[in-house]
Amino acid sequence: MALPDTDTVEEDTSSIEEVASAKRVAEAVHDDDLPPKVDSEVETLAEGVTKQLIKEGHGATPAKHSTCFLHYRAWITNTLHKFNDTWQEQQPLELVLGHEKPVLRGLALGIASMKAGERALLRVGWQLGYGEEGSFSFPNVPPRADLIYEVEFIGFEEAKEGRSRAEMTVEERIEAADRRKVDGNEAFKEDKLEVAMQQYEMALAYMGDDFMFQLFGKYKDMANAVKHPCHLNMAACFLKLQRYNEAIIQCNVVLAEEENNVKALFRRGKARVALGQTEEAKEDFKKVRRLSPEDKTVVRELRLVAEQDKQLYEKQKELYKGLFGPPPTEMKSQKKWYAMIWQWFKSIFKVLQFSRRKSD
Repeated sequence: MALPDTDTVEEDTSSIEEVASAKRVAEAVHDDDLPPKVDSEVETLAEGVTKQLIKEGHGATPAKHSTCFLHYRAWITNTLHKFNDTWQEQQPLELVLGHEKPVLRGLALGIASMKAGERALLRVGWQLGYGEEGSFSFPNVPPRADLIYEVEFIGFEEAKEGRSRAEMTVEERIEAADRRKVDGNEAFKEDKLEVAMQQYEMALAYMGDDFMFQLFGKYKDMANAVKHPCHLNMAACFLKLQRYNEAIIQCNVVLAEEENNVKALFRRGKARVALGQTEEAKEDFKKVRRLSPEDKTVVRELRLVAEQDKQLYEKQKELYKGLFGPPPTEMKSQKKWYAMIWQWFKSIFKVLQFSRRKSD
């Protein structure tokens, strides 16, 4: 199997028909605006901090001074008002254990107990959150507010004395991201998709918007040479896991910066067909064909989309058959028969009348 960041469109041979007909992976679905309902055992980590496991992780837990990367959503316990969501911002939080801000101490205690890939629900008392005064800027948290966190721990880097990304040179950050990307590729080859995605997210954590905004020239190109393949590889993982909306999001990130990226267009097209968005998918595939006219795979995918549209049309035609009454030709035929029957009755009536007069 080719590494996902070096393969070409031609090598991506899984057909749309196979993707669209595959059974979607069952996922725990909940409203992102509210905390998830969790039935697992409540573990007390410290006074004012409890944890409930949503999904198990792997490997070791981070030590003090480790640089940790995580996604989280945060709510105020009393009102269930959500005041932060890093998933929505598509920017993981970087937190150095032992060097965190005071308002994140409760969250840091929870992270210290977690393994890479783990997902958990944390409840934090106000003393280890925003305290007695709260926060009236961003985020807006009232005084003495207990907090709820839904956390996904991406992973961590061992570091001496908590050396953060901000203290790294540009070359060091790009190199660290590239190492994570390579580790992700190895996991992808072994079909360890969740592990691969964690590595890609760790790599992308080094390529945040604040960092990319400062780059230009060769450094911008060097960073994008790591960043874009990570997004595309994430999309490839999501396609395999049948998480098609998330695959589209990853492709959109690349296309926002490189609108003619063939891999991003192709993979977004596959995800769109799997979601039944065939018109949008055809636009993606047609653009790929214009950009890469020698490619035969995309021609095959367009043909499969057309066949799928035809099958859908036939099903709809059968489903709605007769819903709005018979077709005009059929109605015309029916009227003709009614007229013939009426004429027959009139003839019989006239014969009977004639016979009666004759008798009289």
